[in-house]
Amino acid sequence: MKNVAIQKIIQLQFSFLPQWPMTGNNFLLFGAILLVGIVGGEFAQRTSFLPRITGFVATGFILGPSVLGLLDANMLADAKLFTDIALGLILFQLGMQLDFKALRGDRILILSSLAEASFSFFLIFFVLGLFQVGKLHAALAAAIGISSSPAVVLLVVREFKAEGPVTRRALNHVALNNVLAFFAYTMLLPFLHYKQQADWATILLQPLYQALASLVLAWLLAHACIRIARLLGRNENLQFALLVGLIISAIGLSKLFSCSNLLTLLALGIMARNLDIRNDLMEIEFGHGGEIFFVLLFVIAGANLHLKELASVGWAALAFVGIRFIGKAAGLLVLTPFSSLSIRQSALLGLTLVPMAGLAIGLTEETAHLYPEFSRELSAIVLGSVAIFETVGPILTEFALKRAGEVSSDQKLAH
Repeated sequence: MKNVAIQKIIQLQFSFLPQWPMTGNNFLLFGAILLVGIVGGEFAQRTSFLPRITGFVATGFILGPSVLGLLDANMLADAKLFTDIALGLILFQLGMQLDFKALRGDRILILSSLAEASFSFFLIFFVLGLFQVGKLHAALAAAIGISSSPAVVLLVVREFKAEGPVTRRALNHVALNNVLAFFAYTMLLPFLHYKQQADWATILLQPLYQALASLVLAWLLAHACIRIARLLGRNENLQFALLVGLIISAIGLSKLFSCSNLLTLLALGIMARNLDIRNDLMEIEFGHGGEIFFVLLFVIAGANLHLKELASVGWAALAFVGIRFIGKAAGLLVLTPFSSLSIRQSALLGLTLVPMAGLAIGLTEETAHLYPEFSRELSAIVLGSVAIFETVGPILTEFALKRAGEVSSDQKLAH
């Protein structure tokens, strides 16, 4: 009893000292991920042949559970907030790239997007069947495989200040790919619910509610944003704060109403661009603030990559990677004679669509949230493929934009 009393007295007298053992917090996690990511990106850049994004991913992989384990599962769960905001910023910016007026004047762009999405879907579905993957697993993986990584393309384009027909086409194709991936995934949800013996209300109404609720929420927020921007005037600082607040609010509201924050943010960007008839919204560059979230996203994505997932699906994941590229390249090349691009440019454009990450991970997580047991094989195939795409994707995107001659000469020399 005496010892216990002494311990209590000591605790009271030194209560101002930090508790032991010490525990981390989200601020420390945020800062640590950012700092080590920047260092990893700089090492990659100094190799003269790797883009910074590869360094971000590699740093996360080394720190993650597969290697050092400094970023464990609980930390990665806490970091979900950062990845949601990062993906929100990226998808919103990507949506803002889609101008419906321009698309109406370029039907070949729409047709080529439909072609490469269709080719990649059916080829992935067919090839995964050869590896004894179940039809529904293969179909969902194929739908997810339509998507391309907006984060990779946007970051490489910004890093090298790329500009030209291949760059513009790449950004439009990535945006359309993600829209089509959402559409294909949503169309398959009723079959997933039926397979898992869900009730008829869930089978019929859940996919419809999720899509409609996301679109309605995006529409309401886009109108609110445009009206507030009209009130603020063309003040870049105020509109920057407006868009950041809008994106974070959209993420919170989509979670509140149980709809897809990924679809909400992409649709919000598209609607904000195309409903703004009076051009009240300025073209805001998120600049260094956006770069911070790019670093966080890719370090965390790297930490989430697991070698055991790639090993568990083996050749199926490798086949997924190869056949997806063939499908996208074939879809682009088929319509090349009718487009403004040369065969060489179309082939290089196909390389920019190789990266697949954020949206693919997001849709896989949505499936896991619905049916954890069912999603195990799907997660293994998709995440195993993402491990490969995140390694080679940024390098191929950089290579394509340089070969297309759309990177300035000083940037070529510097990297």
